Amino acid sequence: MFKKINFLLVLLLMTLPNIVLAYSDYIIAGGDNIGIQLKMDGVMIIGTYDIDGENPAVEAGLQEGDKIISINQNKISSIREMTSLLSHNRDVSIVIGYVRNGEEQKTTLTMKNQKTGLYLKDTISGIGTLTFIDPTTKRFGALGHEIVDSSSGKIASIKEGSIFTSSIRSIQKSKDGIPGEKNATLNVTDTLGIISKNTNKGIFGTYEENFDNTKTYKVAHIEDIKEGDAVIRTVLKGQEIKEYSIRILKVSNTKDKTKNIIFEITDQQLLEETGGIIQGMSGSPIIQGDYIVGAVTHVVVNGPEKGYGILITNMLEEAEREE
Repeated sequence: MFKKINFLLVLLLMTLPNIVLAYSDYIIAGGDNIGIQLKMDGVMIIGTYDIDGENPAVEAGLQEGDKIISINQNKISSIREMTSLLSHNRDVSIVIGYVRNGEEQKTTLTMKNQKTGLYLKDTISGIGTLTFIDPTTKRFGALGHEIVDSSSGKIASIKEGSIFTSSIRSIQKSKDGIPGEKNATLNVTDTLGIISKNTNKGIFGTYEENFDNTKTYKVAHIEDIKEGDAVIRTVLKGQEIKEYSIRILKVSNTKDKTKNIIFEITDQQLLEETGGIIQGMSGSPIIQGDYIVGAVTHVVVNGPEKGYGILITNMLEEAEREE
């Protein structure tokens, strides 16, 4: 589970070319806790407020989840660009171009006291776990599922992003019905890699720092994975990666490609410290023998000692796929 930190601001199948995927047979298993920052593709409305008893944003028909893309016909992609345009605007009314449900629309907003009545954001930040680095291509994958924008409830459309180091300072334990979470310090100046895409199988990009490739794991295909003992790699304190025992209960190539593995935690230390799967653990690699088989993605909310995982091949294929 990705822990988000909120900030205000065939028919012709035979004629198609075969897609050749180039991921390595052996890759580096992660487990590192990482900070994540996504630069959104546009400026998202996350709320509105009244000004002298009136709400100019609501009067203009704007809603939470709308993405602003232009001011007075000038395209914008950040709050800074929007603020700059408004600071040079002498008119009371402004024309706002925005996207709602995939459709571009326009409206006129009449400002009050030079204020729009809008709460906005253009970045999403949080923490998660690095799953793998391909030592040949330097591609990385993390999380094993998408990052969703809370305002729209959809996969966050991103312009760019980065991963950086972080340190776990405390753990809030999971309870039945209430997932716990990792609390971390984010080291935003210590960049590890550049995110190129956010998909339903994780976040992917290029790893830019040096890495230790003396220990790699063979990529497991579904027929290589057995029900039974395995481990997950994750961080519970500082930056120390540890392995914790689990038992794989079921493996299948499900339609959504993200809940392929069902497992339960058998490691008593992990259960004592976390109560089960917690937010921030998404992407923790699952290791079985010499194989990397997948990554933790979701918790069973009413039984947090159990969780779901994605097949590592599904993540690697997504990492290789062109945007």
